[in-house]
Amino acid sequence: MPPETLTPERILEATEEVLRRYGPAKATVVDVARALGVSHGSVYRHFRTKAALREAVTARWLDRTSQELSVIVTAEGPAPERLDRWLTALFEAKRHKAGDDPELFATYMALIGESGGVVERHVTDLESQLTSIIEAGVSQGDFHTPSPATTARAVFDATGRFHDPCYAPEWSRPEITTDFEAVRDLVLRGLRTDA
Repeated sequence: MPPETLTPERILEATEEVLRRYGPAKATVVDVARALGVSHGSVYRHFRTKAALREAVTARWLDRTSQELSVIVTAEGPAPERLDRWLTALFEAKRHKAGDDPELFATYMALIGESGGVVERHVTDLESQLTSIIEAGVSQGDFHTPSPATTARAVFDATGRFHDPCYAPEWSRPEITTDFEAVRDLVLRGLRTDA
């Protein structure tokens, strides 16, 4: 059987496993190449530097959340229900990333510190998704705001405790779900035209 073609996706999958095994301080491009059974030069043909590889694997990790949420943005239905589902899904996605694989989560937190541009693009994408839902709510007559984009930023900031990784230690507390629901409900009530 011929060897599998080396693709950027295969390299990113192997990089994630290497990071999980060794952590960001010790993981090298040589480790990734070894895991793939190729030379490190082959990896560098797809990612010119170690920093580019680390940035790409971080973007891939963050994009998984964005892609899950985009399904809610484009779904049919009333905007208030979609906003409720979107905020809940964001919180659950972040909480699961932190709780299900704490070592990998810690690794990505270290990588995010190196990849400011990736994080900015992720936040911009999430705010854009929120803007789309809020615009739909205004069009449907459910939400009232003179500036959906400004409101989206405010909603994102107001719910930061439930998606910003700096709050991850709080996400395992028993009362966190009740706290989230209180903030989510407050946000939804504040946007309603009948409030």
